[in-house]
Amino acid sequence: MDIKNSRALKILVVDDMASMRMFIRAVLNQMRIFDILEARNGQGALKVLAEKDNIDMVICDWNMPGMTGLEVLRSVRANPELQGLPVLMVTAEKSQAQVKDAVIAGVTGYVAKPFTPEVLEAHIEACLRKRVRSS
Repeated sequence: MDIKNSRALKILVVDDMASMRMFIRAVLNQMRIFDILEARNGQGALKVLAEKDNIDMVICDWNMPGMTGLEVLRSVRANPELQGLPVLMVTAEKSQAQVKDAVIAGVTGYVAKPFTPEVLEAHIEACLRKRVRSS
């Protein structure tokens, strides 16, 4: 299945750095995904998820003030309506313990910064394929 052309996808990008949100948005646009929501922190992400329907995926930074990406992930997995939502963690965190924590919490994909647009696109597509199969 060609994810890029299957339907209009809605992606939530969560990062406290505007430059990273812009970079991810550019990669998504290159993938022909244009329905992109943004949040600057974990609390904002949970608010968007509570208010918006049909979000297909969350791309979330790990290190953010107030609420970490891991806490966002745990909140998503604790919500019965969002349990199957793919969450791609993008982070500078590379320690085995943190990767393990994310896997235990139910992360769909994990990519370490810095990464190229091609690497990010591959991870996004892999996460979306998991969503398509489980839908």
